[in-house]
Amino acid sequence: MGWWQVNADTLAGSRFVVSPLAEASASLFLLERRSATHPGERAWLDAHLPAYRERLAAEPGLGDLVRAARGDRTRWIADFLTPTPTGEGDSSSADFADELARVRETPDATARAHLAVSFGGPLPAQLLRAGRFAERLADLLEWVWTRMVLPRWPRVRTVIEADVVARTAQLSQGGWAEALNGMRPGMRWLGESRLQVNTHDYPPREISGARLLFVPVTPRQSWVSWDAADRYAVVYPCSGVLADADRAAAVPEPLGRLLGPGRAAVLVLLAAPKSTSQLVTLTGQGLGSVGRHLRVLLDAGLVRRRRTGRSVLYFRTAAGEVLVEAQGDG
Repeated sequence: MGWWQVNADTLAGSRFVVSPLAEASASLFLLERRSATHPGERAWLDAHLPAYRERLAAEPGLGDLVRAARGDRTRWIADFLTPTPTGEGDSSSADFADELARVRETPDATARAHLAVSFGGPLPAQLLRAGRFAERLADLLEWVWTRMVLPRWPRVRTVIEADVVARTAQLSQGGWAEALNGMRPGMRWLGESRLQVNTHDYPPREISGARLLFVPVTPRQSWVSWDAADRYAVVYPCSGVLADADRAAAVPEPLGRLLGPGRAAVLVLLAAPKSTSQLVTLTGQGLGSVGRHLRVLLDAGLVRRRRTGRSVLYFRTAAGEVLVEAQGDG
């Protein structure tokens, strides 16, 4: 298994980072995987997969290049395709251009060496003849970002920020082991300053003293990356994605009688942090009604709120959890 040696100072200095490039890369990987893990991904794939197939067909060899860089055979992504975020800036669309430049400016010789590792051997002759590895993949990432991510970026960012709030709550309540276990498939705290990041047979890495970043993305994709020996990142899928399943969250009938159906629906949906605008969308209630419900729930100590970035997110307190679970159990 792959694990990192992480001392207490490195954990204490770690932080969550929003990366538009990581979101675009995860979206590209989802398009290439072509299978969904929840209804929200299924709807997104249905909307964008035809255009992606056309884009690959328009540039012969591009699909082979994506698959080689994604590491379909080796489960190792070409390093230049997923640079470790710097953890600086406000993660706006301007930052995407800065992040993408790091991919685009990769020398062809470096990209070819990284691709040989992710492909698992010498590259096919047709890939070598085409060249311009980093430039072509950067163009594709920019296309995915512009067409498929940027139009919904405000909503995506809110979902990401909600996940950060939830992870921070886990950290404060259960410590690092609680916050890290299950963050991505195969990841768990082993004890003795060891963090298992995956189940692959990779040699351990000593990262004590480095900068450790956690990068949430909304597609169910994940990977790890590092720049030299001073910055490491764990890219992981958000746990609170607003998929269609959220709309179907059932309100226990006793809870509806106790709080009123509208207020109960708001409380049920706050199993994961959400903004007022998300609650309006999911419940179909007006902004004023949702605001009044939130005020009552706040005054009753059933929910709390926290500002993160440009959003105010609401989430259930322990008392709210007990109430929903008790009513759900009848």
